[in-house]
Amino acid sequence: MYMKTILSKRTNCRLCENKDLELVVPLSPTPVAEKYLTKDQLNQKETICPLDLYICKSCGHVQLLDIVDPEFLYSDYTYSSGNSSGLVKHFKEYAENIIKKYNPNKKSLVVDIGSNDGTLLSFFKKYGLNVLGVDPAGEIAEKATLNGIKTLPEFMNFNLSRYIKNNYGLADIVTANNAFAHGDDLIGMLKSIKNIMKPDGIFVFEVSYLLDVIEKILLGTIFHEHHSYHSLKPLVKFMKSFNMEIIDVERVSIQGGSLIGTAQIVGGPNKVSSSVEKLIKLEEEKELDNPETLKKFSNKISKLREDLSKEFKKLKKEGKTIVGYGAARSGTTLITQMGLGKLIDYIVDDSDQKQGRYTPGDHIIVKPTNTIYKKKPDFVFILAWIHAKNIMDNNKKYLEQGGCFITCFPKIKITKK
Repeated sequence: MYMKTILSKRTNCRLCENKDLELVVPLSPTPVAEKYLTKDQLNQKETICPLDLYICKSCGHVQLLDIVDPEFLYSDYTYSSGNSSGLVKHFKEYAENIIKKYNPNKKSLVVDIGSNDGTLLSFFKKYGLNVLGVDPAGEIAEKATLNGIKTLPEFMNFNLSRYIKNNYGLADIVTANNAFAHGDDLIGMLKSIKNIMKPDGIFVFEVSYLLDVIEKILLGTIFHEHHSYHSLKPLVKFMKSFNMEIIDVERVSIQGGSLIGTAQIVGGPNKVSSSVEKLIKLEEEKELDNPETLKKFSNKISKLREDLSKEFKKLKKEGKTIVGYGAARSGTTLITQMGLGKLIDYIVDDSDQKQGRYTPGDHIIVKPTNTIYKKKPDFVFILAWIHAKNIMDNNKKYLEQGGCFITCFPKIKITKK
């Protein structure tokens, strides 16, 4: 069972504070995704937390209500943006697009909330802008600072916004990538962001996009760090309540499908792009704020679980070996929700931080990637689903030696030579 001190439950929507919430996607309680265990920790009591999705019937925002204490989530956080070449390329283009579109003055201040290892800010710095990161993962924040990206090892809140304002001045650009889905107190976060923005400044955020999650059955994006599953319509309403307006939106393919939004204080210098109205219209056509749309998504997850479990059990009966690829955060969700813990022999991963550790909950050992060449398992199930194409491209030799890859989004697919 979970420890009550680590878990709390909201009773209202984190955007509009309405209490009319409906459970739409019930999921199995899951261990906290990033907490891979050492051998010594295997007998310790583990934290298993609910992972159910609710919709606010007032504004349509989809969210988790069961909250894991952020101190527990981020105390030994290991994820690093700079380790993903796809993300580095994306952040480079992201920074270039903002600079091209809004043409900030040299020496303008850019503040990134949830700045991780400073990868995004490094591209703004290259253009001569002043940069400041905010990230609660102490070790990662310290490394970023040592690498020349000053990073405050804190959670973004109003007190910190006052400190930034007094010590660094107001920001021309504030960014938050996925931090705007990771925060429980989004009202406090938006107040803090507005407090450090220049009157003509912009706030740019990137979040996993609910429409992509539903259409591509991106179950791997659902874990305890992601409190919010954003769509545009509730966000427009939310920003308006703070006298802010979303002026531009763009859908991008990163993380399986994300939304980049840009906001300013009402009356700012930028016109509202037609992209905002177009996307709201699409969301209305797709009935994204209808609880029934989410319930259909939930039924698809159940069907996928049934099919995948049946396929794995059939292969195990035939005496086949199945291993997982990627000790990713999404892996914990997939293994637990698909009920695969007893059907996967081991997991391989490129990160030496994860090798020799065990998955939370099911205690599957993580081995180096070259194990698939030494042991030659019959099937490799890709848990790091975002990187499925790269993983298959980089391991063609495994296919040539007779192995098969299994992927499951949006359908189960077996790839052979």
